[in-house]
Amino acid sequence: MELNAFYARTEPVFTSVLANEAAIGAAEDHEDLDAELSSGEEDIVTGTVRRMEMRERVLEGAYPFRMDARGEVVTCELMEESLGQVAYVLSLVLSNLSSMSPILNGSPLHPTGPEERAMRKDFEYFATAALAAEIQGDAWAFGFPRQDQTSFLGKLAEIWEKFGDGRVERQAGAPRHAKDDRVDVFAARRHPDGLPGFLLAAAQVATGKNRSGKSLKGWRDSFYRRWFSESPITEFVPYLIVPFAMDRATLTDEVGQHGNVLHRLRMPRRVAEAARLEKAGILVEGYELLSAASQRVRDYRTRAEDES
Repeated sequence: MELNAFYARTEPVFTSVLANEAAIGAAEDHEDLDAELSSGEEDIVTGTVRRMEMRERVLEGAYPFRMDARGEVVTCELMEESLGQVAYVLSLVLSNLSSMSPILNGSPLHPTGPEERAMRKDFEYFATAALAAEIQGDAWAFGFPRQDQTSFLGKLAEIWEKFGDGRVERQAGAPRHAKDDRVDVFAARRHPDGLPGFLLAAAQVATGKNRSGKSLKGWRDSFYRRWFSESPITEFVPYLIVPFAMDRATLTDEVGQHGNVLHRLRMPRRVAEAARLEKAGILVEGYELLSAASQRVRDYRTRAEDES
């Protein structure tokens, strides 16, 4: 329903389309069509409406979809100023790339190669804003390739110079051509005294299926041992930031594997909150790029609708 409403840029979408799809599926798999529909059709539509209502409550203004009072019509109107809404639909599309889902496979609605690459990189900057808001502190886009073209050690030294905790220096055995060593975002909420022992977060940003082998949970000691001659005393909190929506069971498992998780039902709200940080002068690296990223999402939506 969300994808249908997103692509139907100028027209509303009716939740009854779900009942039609259920009827098609039932006709293919069951001889007794009437019995199948009577047992399942209403549950599909009602369940979807309730799920969307829950998402609207959780995300508030960062949720880009609206339903009428009867739950029959769904629309998607991306507000010009709402980066949280853009973060949601960007996450929605990334969750349904052909490598993740069959929904858009073979469709002209599927992002082109250049569109997909741009979306994945744009998601990292939205993730940076989200982590900044999560801990209410400065955030750096550390994932490779970096916007400022810095080297791995150069960027790491730039960040840690502000902390005054540890000394950056490649150690024996560490990779000679490191890109980001699993870390895509650093964020820190430091104290005015400038001393160690502050809230520090490190996030892996994952838009594909290969995140399980790159967890930052338990990686801190290896990271510090590789890249510091004097190890920081401040420990970082590991995060995973993904575009996928997660239910309770899935989230519980992911938290066990990766640490704290920002997913599609959390991240957009944090992105919306980051606007206040940026206005207050807190560093949110790459925030100035989000406007262009937002326009790319809108351009893709228009292109997809025109070619469908």
